[in-house]
Amino acid sequence: MNMRTFYALSVATLGLVFAQPERVIAQESENNNLWDKVFAQSELVEVKKVRFKNRFGIELVGDLYEPKNKPEGKMQAIAVSGPFGAVKEQSSGLYAQTLAERGFVTLAFDPSFTGESGGNARNVASPDINTDDFSAAVDYLTTLPEVDENKIGIVGICGWGGFALNAAAQDTRIKATVTSTMYDMTRVTAHGYNDSMSAEDLYKMREDLNNQRTKEAQGAPIAGAPGLPDKLTGEEPQFVQDYFNYYKTEIGFHPRSINSNGHWNVTSALSLITQPILAYADTIKSPVLMIHGEKAHSRYFSEDAFKKLTGDNKELMIIPNANHTDLYYKTDVIPFDKIEQFFKTNLK
Repeated sequence: MNMRTFYALSVATLGLVFAQPERVIAQESENNNLWDKVFAQSELVEVKKVRFKNRFGIELVGDLYEPKNKPEGKMQAIAVSGPFGAVKEQSSGLYAQTLAERGFVTLAFDPSFTGESGGNARNVASPDINTDDFSAAVDYLTTLPEVDENKIGIVGICGWGGFALNAAAQDTRIKATVTSTMYDMTRVTAHGYNDSMSAEDLYKMREDLNNQRTKEAQGAPIAGAPGLPDKLTGEEPQFVQDYFNYYKTEIGFHPRSINSNGHWNVTSALSLITQPILAYADTIKSPVLMIHGEKAHSRYFSEDAFKKLTGDNKELMIIPNANHTDLYYKTDVIPFDKIEQFFKTNLK
């Protein structure tokens, strides 16, 4: 595999290895006396920590956001997760809190094997299990007396946009889906950025990963994926600088985030290269809104995924001048008015 391809894969697919900056975030407490998010707390919303299990028996941990002034009757609800390697205290929590301000019950959750959620080994991704994590969040929302079980949608950010589309193809209880700055993690892992990997590159990567698996089975420590340097030189690709400036600075750093303060297991890539998550995207009958930045390096993922969707209730929204990470945290760039309108129209 050529070094340029491997570097791109190591950053976006195999994990981001960052040294911890000086900023310290208050650790969470079960009674929520300490605010441990990277965004400001809203006075219009109540939040509490919740726990639920997926069908594999893994306990997931989420933050449930509800408007303080609840309307009468049962409410529309939205489950949110992503970006890939992030935690609920980052982008997904921001989306969840903002949508709760707008009248929804929302649930931002940590996927299996990451953050505060369970599962061992840690820092592992799985197309099957992570897709089911969305359905497990739907399971939980259906148990809440204030939620209308027939009015539940999902939001997937970055790599979780791809898992969200897979969940929408699998779970007919999901009545509407939003993806934001979507990645197809299976495609980029198997083929590299812009499908730049050759078949020989892919086979060599599989050999290397399986050789590492043998070493670990024989007692070697679990290997972490390579990633970013501790400091930027300015010579890195712009998208690498964008990731660094979100995850490693005060803008988005969180100690439990893999992308901020850890690494994916290098062998985690094995299942991603043989299980394409968008294979059944054309079977999604429920409405889908896909949002991406005009200048995002990842824009082609949403454009190509959108081509797979069928029906007249699908929309691709390109945000002028926005890059990939702008849609992680910039509330003046994220089209929350559009997202609110989409869910209120389609969660009927």
